[in-house]
Amino acid sequence: MITVLLVDDEAMVCAHLRTILGAADDVVVVGEAHDGAAGVEAVVRYRPHVVLMDLRMPGVDGLAAIERIAALRSPPVVVALTTFDADEYVLRALRAGAAGSLLKSTPPEDLVKLVRSRRTGTR
Repeated sequence: MITVLLVDDEAMVCAHLRTILGAADDVVVVGEAHDGAAGVEAVVRYRPHVVLMDLRMPGVDGLAAIERIAALRSPPVVVALTTFDADEYVLRALRAGAAGSLLKSTPPEDLVKLVRSRRTGTR
């Protein structure tokens, strides 16, 4: 099973992602967090394979959380979530340690494929 942690300040986004990923027989969402600080704590607690991380959140944003997660021993793969296609935040997320980025409007089947590919380390 591929374990996934969702980090987004919008509960509806988390619910949507949980529904999509829950339909895959090899993916399980192990937790949610609604800000970057809670996301880092959840990574330590749940030790997921993949983290889907919103970049723009109040408090500790996704960029700071990605940096903190990347500094952990054996960090999970982090994929940045964004609503904007050509966003400077995405470039900063990649520099901070994200393995890739994902538009929140990505079709469900592509979301599942991305999670599977990030777990196996393919690009």
